[in-house]
Amino acid sequence: MSMQRTILKWGLLSGAILGGLMALTIPFADSTGSHSLIIGYATMVLSALMIFFGVRSYRENAGAGRLTFGRGFLIGAGIAAVAGVCYVATWLILYYNVFPDFYDKYATQMLDRAKASGASAEKLAGITTQADQIRQISGKPLMIIGMTFLEYFPVGLVVALLSAGMLRRQPKAV
Repeated sequence: MSMQRTILKWGLLSGAILGGLMALTIPFADSTGSHSLIIGYATMVLSALMIFFGVRSYRENAGAGRLTFGRGFLIGAGIAAVAGVCYVATWLILYYNVFPDFYDKYATQMLDRAKASGASAEKLAGITTQADQIRQISGKPLMIIGMTFLEYFPVGLVVALLSAGMLRRQPKAV
């Protein structure tokens, strides 16, 4: 199996898991609560496990049991990139068709939570600025795409690094 085919196969599998779990869990999530963050990142880590299996699959099938760290990382990063694109596509479909007011509600919840916790006027001013920036994002599709991709891709890169390190295997000296 070629490197590109491995990246595509395992990236789409990881992306399908990531997108599917996002679609299943986001309707039930409190957009500013810590539970949502835990569920979201647990979902990302779970789907990123496909990076490990993809790198291992390449090592065993195309690499004849050998794999350098660089090749393993390149494959893992490719899988993470494909999965990240799937993640973005899923979010765009959900955002534009199911949750078109997500960013406005998110910003409002941030402010409400800060007020309820008795935040100082200075802290409220800072949160108001953040809330206004979040609201502005909703009108900029490229910002939505970039921010959504950057939610997942660093997680995928960490898993790619770990996978490349754990799965590297040099040819045996003769």
